[in-house]
Formats: sequence, C-alpha cells, structure tokens
Amino acid sequence: MKNMKNFTPKILVIGDLMVDHYLWGNCNRISPEAPVQIVDITKETTVLGGAGNVINNLVALGANVSVSGVVGGDENGNELINLLKNIGVDVSGIIIQNGRKTPRKSRVIAASQQILRYDNESKEEIEKSSAEKILNSIANSVFDYDAVILSDYGKGVLTDKLCQGVIKLCNKAGIKVLVDPKGSNYGKYSGAYLLTPNKKEAMLAAKIEIKDKTSLKEALLKIKKEADLTISLITLSEDGIAVYDDELKIFPTVAKEVFDVTGAGDTVIASIAFALSAKKSIGESAKFANLAAGVVVGKIGSATVTLDEIEEYEATLHKSTSEAHIKSFDEIKAVVERYRANGKKVVFTNGCFDILHVGHVKYLQEAKSFGDVLIVGLNSDASVSRLKGPTRPVNIAEDRAYLLAALEAVDFVVPFEDDTPYELIKMIKPDTLVKGGDYEGKGVVGTEFALELKLVEFVDGKSTTKTIQKIKGE
Repeated sequence: MKNMKNFTPKILVIGDLMVDHYLWGNCNRISPEAPVQIVDITKETTVLGGAGNVINNLVALGANVSVSGVVGGDENGNELINLLKNIGVDVSGIIIQNGRKTPRKSRVIAASQQILRYDNESKEEIEKSSAEKILNSIANSVFDYDAVILSDYGKGVLTDKLCQGVIKLCNKAGIKVLVDPKGSNYGKYSGAYLLTPNKKEAMLAAKIEIKDKTSLKEALLKIKKEADLTISLITLSEDGIAVYDDELKIFPTVAKEVFDVTGAGDTVIASIAFALSAKKSIGESAKFANLAAGVVVGKIGSATVTLDEIEEYEATLHKSTSEAHIKSFDEIKAVVERYRANGKKVVFTNGCFDILHVGHVKYLQEAKSFGDVLIVGLNSDASVSRLKGPTRPVNIAEDRAYLLAALEAVDFVVPFEDDTPYELIKMIKPDTLVKGGDYEGKGVVGTEFALELKLVEFVDGKSTTKTIQKIKGE
C-alpha cells in the first residue's frame, strides 16, 4: 500500500460522459390534475455520471486523470466539462460535436425515494470525424499513460472502430487497456488486456449459465478466447472477483456491511487500473479492488474511496502488515481527523515496551476497551536510554514498533524522540489517555489535552526489568 501512495499513475478514460442531475424534495400532496404526486423541490444537485464515475474513483485514489469523449455544444456539455475541471481532470481530449445532446439524467427524489427519472440525450453513434479526432489525439499522447480505460455505457461514443483503434494503438505502445463493457458484443473490445463484466453480463455475452466453478471457468475461457484478452475477469458481487490467466482464481469479497452497491463496478475497474499501473500483479490488483469495493458498499450515496480509507479498512480485517500500522506525526494527525469525522473514540497510551511480555499485552487490551482506536506512542532508542540507562533498550525502536503494531489491540504506533509524549498528545487530543496504575496520585503528562484519564493496573511480577534479571540469573 505504501508504494502505491508514493505513485501517481497517469490514466486515460475514454467513454460515455454524462451529467447526473438530482431534484430533491418533499411530497405531501396528490395533484388535482392527475393521479400523480406533487414534489416540492428543496435542493438541486449535479454530479458526474457514466464514465465520470470511473474518473471520480481514479481521482479519489490519487491518479492523474485525462478524459476523452464526445459532448454536444450545449449547456449540459459546458456543465460537464466544468465538473471535470473542478476535480483537476485534463479535458483537452473532449470533442465537441454540434447537434449532439450531452446525456443528462434527471432524478426526482422525495423522502429518500426516487420516484421519477427522465433522460435527455443522444444515443446514436458519434460522427466518424469525432472518432478520428479522438484517435489522432491518443496517437500523439499514448506513451504518456500508464493505463487506458474504456467505459462503455452504450451511448454511442465507443463505436467498434474507435474501440479497435484505441486498443491497437495502446497494444503497439505496450499500454494496458481495461474495458467496462456494454451489451453482448465483446468482439468490439478484441485485444484488450481485460474486461470487467459482472456475472449477469458475462452470462449474456458467453451464453453460459454460471452456476458453479465449472461453468464459471467455461464462461471465463470463452470470453477470453472470443475477445482475445490477456486476462479474463468476472465480478461476482458478494462472491468477489474471478480471474483466469493460466488458471481459475477466485478472490473473495471483503465487504463487512453493504449499504449501497451503486457505483461498485466503477470502483472495481478504477482500482484494478490503479493497481496494475503501480506494477501490481493481477491477483494483487483484484485483492486491492475487493478492498476498495468493500469500503464503497459500506457507504451510503458515495461511490469513491481513498487509499487511506482502504488502508484503514484493511487494518480492521487484520489482513494488513505491521508496517501499515506504524505512523509518523503527520500521518497520525490525518488518521485521527478521519476517525473523529466518523464519530470514533480515540485512546492514547505510551511507553518503552522494550521486551514485550504478557503484562504489556493485557495492559494494551484494557486500554483499547476504553474506545474505538488505540494509538501507542513509542519512546525512541535515545529516549529509552535516557530514561532507563545506557544498557537499554534491549530491542531497537524499529523492532519494538513492529511487534506492537502486530497486536490485535493496537491500531497505530507512533515513535517519538522526546522523553515524554507531550507534543504527540497535544496534537492527537485523545478522548481517553491511559497510564499505568503506578501513576495514582502523580501528575500525568498531557492530561490537559485529553477528555479523561484512565489508570490501568499492571500484572504483578511482569515487567521488562524482571525479565532481564531472570535472563541474567539475578
């Protein structure tokens, strides 16, 4: 995850761009003119739709995104371009085709229930001249990209000729093309690196009912052969992602709670493209996409996810490495802000934790019980030496931090250089500050920044000093 945070892939998205328009209101009356509801509109919003959902996900992950597509020379087209510019997307590849309607889908929402949708759009294929302009633009810039995504919503932009032209240009340049397909004619995507159909779409395209691993493999192989893919992939909703490269592999989903599956497919293709661009294998990319989708479906009304959210989500599944739980001052500040925004209670304690023993573990487990997130401040080697003497620490800070971070009770470890964690506590402002029972009646550093102080008794006879004495035979 850390090397992905340090990488900013440049990804091109080509596809059907549209505006999603929402009219929010209340409904308390039936019209006297016809048996229909009257909605009193209280709010109006517009967001990116169609291929824009993929773009939003890529931007949220930290990619540098360019977009290519066709819009009309109309008000909706101008609004769409402005929405893209507002999130930092390169829109130089968008072609204006006069006389074409930029797709706009309007939804009327009353009491959190969608009661009507009306569309205003062109669905016929784009003009040949528009497709040629897109291909010429890509031919001049293809080597700039780490990956290209074709996001097909069946609105006429991704014609057979355009898809094949893009794929051939990219294959010649060694750039992977990922496709979110539409319809059952996967021949138009022939030569792509992979497609991301869901189970229903794959069954229609392969004309195979997927009911077990045998039929799943048959469908994957048929799609791989007919579309001449490098990798064959099918998303399986709550069952995860199935991949066939040289054998069938199923990567199970990691969603804990599902509130809203809207946009999960766009999250999957964006996440896979991001991970592949970071030189991850297809297996690693599928696992990453499952994590991203797990975060998204746990949200209501949001279909994007950040790398930080994925990292934190992975930590809650106890599948992350210890390194992911060791944070710097700047990193832990951002982590605390995110947890606080979600109403989580932050607990802080600190210590040297030189030779980890059962007393430490029980102390940390009790500390964690006071809140949702336990942050442990860890004295540096120099700090331990000043406090405990020149023969300490026995274990270096890097090792001590790694062992602490591996404990289930510990969410994050933050090393600090000073003799006390005063500055760290001041920055975190924990809900609960935890110290050992030997601080009864004594002053505790940083209490003025915490909402409460809890003292936890140590396990009798368990300490690093006693462990060292036992080793020495004293």
